[in-house]
Amino acid sequence: MITTFKEAEEYILDIPRFGGKNTLEDTKEFLKACGDISKDIPTIHIAGTNGKGSVCALLRDTFIEAGYTPAVFTSPHLVNITERFTIGREEMSEEEFLDCFQRVYELMHGEPFASKGYHPSYFEYLFFMAVLWFKDKKPDVVILETGLGGRLDATNSIESPVLTIITEIGFDHTEYLGDTIGEIAFEKAGILKKNVPLVYMYKETSAPVIEKRAKELDVKTFPVSKDYIKNLKVSTKGIDFSFESPYYENVNLSLKARALYQSENGAVAFCALNLLRKGDIFNISDEDIRRGFKGMYWPGRMEEIAENIFLDGAHNEDGIKAFLESVAEDKAVARRLLFTAVSDKNVEKINKMIDDSALFDHVYIAPLKSARAASVDRLVSAFERCNVSVVTYESTVLAFKAMCTEKKPFETGYVAGSLYLVGEIKDSLL
Repeated sequence: MITTFKEAEEYILDIPRFGGKNTLEDTKEFLKACGDISKDIPTIHIAGTNGKGSVCALLRDTFIEAGYTPAVFTSPHLVNITERFTIGREEMSEEEFLDCFQRVYELMHGEPFASKGYHPSYFEYLFFMAVLWFKDKKPDVVILETGLGGRLDATNSIESPVLTIITEIGFDHTEYLGDTIGEIAFEKAGILKKNVPLVYMYKETSAPVIEKRAKELDVKTFPVSKDYIKNLKVSTKGIDFSFESPYYENVNLSLKARALYQSENGAVAFCALNLLRKGDIFNISDEDIRRGFKGMYWPGRMEEIAENIFLDGAHNEDGIKAFLESVAEDKAVARRLLFTAVSDKNVEKINKMIDDSALFDHVYIAPLKSARAASVDRLVSAFERCNVSVVTYESTVLAFKAMCTEKKPFETGYVAGSLYLVGEIKDSLL
């Protein structure tokens, strides 16, 4: 019998993350045993390639400012597995984690699941724990972030969301989701439910696929275009921008985040909140939205952890592009970058993007602790034709220490390439 938090965490970590995936019908059957939260609590379901977590945080903080208690389930975690589950801004405790783990474990070993040999996958197990915890806590609203894709994701077993959201779609997990934006969009659009409105980030290559699925399900769509974002200004305090769209009056918004890409996430979240407050469920004012956006904090997204040293979780081509666009606005005299990646990313293309940007004078490379880590040899070879100084280290922590030591007062240091990397650096600072 598993009786400690550490034992429960180790058990879950030993479940293969991408192997032995159950069917969505299997997941729905187990969710029924847990209790579908979307039938009792207004639930917002979010898919996309980049920006999901930030949109979750923007919604969460706005709901809090409006006097509601939101529950959020996100992934991945950076340091502690309990980060994935929050009520308000409070993480699930280790005691609650163990309790929910044991309840899922008992259900799994009871009938009819024991006879069928059913076992939740890594992500499914955590999702079911979130469901049980949220049912106990009875929040005012639940915000669910998909883990991988959408159509076959465990979170898609819910039946009755009040709103679905699809953030920016790009290339990631192509071995599971497809090799084209259209194929990936098809998987993301799998979260759409009949007559449930959709807010999505418009992209010419993905919009036709999303709109086709929406039409099939009688879904009213609210596309958010980058063209709606006006007067974008960046300062050391964050970003300011105007949101102008066919749906709403113009509004001025501020985020303390310095990443340009957060304006797009802000536009998506604003559109979603406007839809939600037009119904009979939530009472949210413009001032609630402004305060929620201004106070939003989401770790590892252009997060300043020391003076002029930033962590960013950019880990795919679109994410790196957005990261580089933000770096280009920092007005730094010189820059240093700690970079690494997991093996399933297009390291060669990403490194060429970094080199072509001509933003960095020094690059520090080290392997991740993860079994999925790209090798140092591959990371270095991808920089062979680049015009930057590349130095390798045995660990990301040693590379980070070297960058901090060597960085001049007038330089800016960045850490990017993987959320695993962000987690390792944050863990080393605790």
